[in-house]
Amino acid sequence: MISNWLQRGNLLRILGIDPGLARVGYGIIDINQRSQIMLDCGIIQTNPKDSEGKRMVEIASDMRKLIRKWDPKLASVEKFFFYRSSTTINVVQARGVLIMTLARFHIPIVEFPPMQIKLAVAGSGNADKGEVLEAVMRELNLKQPPRPDDAADALAIALTGWYQK
Repeated sequence: MISNWLQRGNLLRILGIDPGLARVGYGIIDINQRSQIMLDCGIIQTNPKDSEGKRMVEIASDMRKLIRKWDPKLASVEKFFFYRSSTTINVVQARGVLIMTLARFHIPIVEFPPMQIKLAVAGSGNADKGEVLEAVMRELNLKQPPRPDDAADALAIALTGWYQK
């Protein structure tokens, strides 16, 4: 489907998402037959003093605004891997809100675990943040590193969606 889309000369706009409750990283890239460019990146940040419910509503609302503004044709989302942390359930819940919001807009979703993202972008599943950042900057021809880190991670996730098409 994606290759047919591009063969017709269309741009493919991908929304990369690094889920979280406190901060959701996002990155928007355009892909054509010859290149990929970054259009936007940043974070959705919620107030830790707000209730979990209010924070989830904020994430959904801000994600709807991003979708309406950029009209992505594919969403690439980091798949959460479980480890022992006091924030694990909150991140999983926030990720569910993001998946639901994307589904409401009928945006196809691809999901990747962190190791697969590192492998796709930097060539090693054990790459560190610096190696992933360098690869993102090279692939998107960026002069300055995208900030904050969550936004840079979201761009890596978007690129993985493209590479794994």
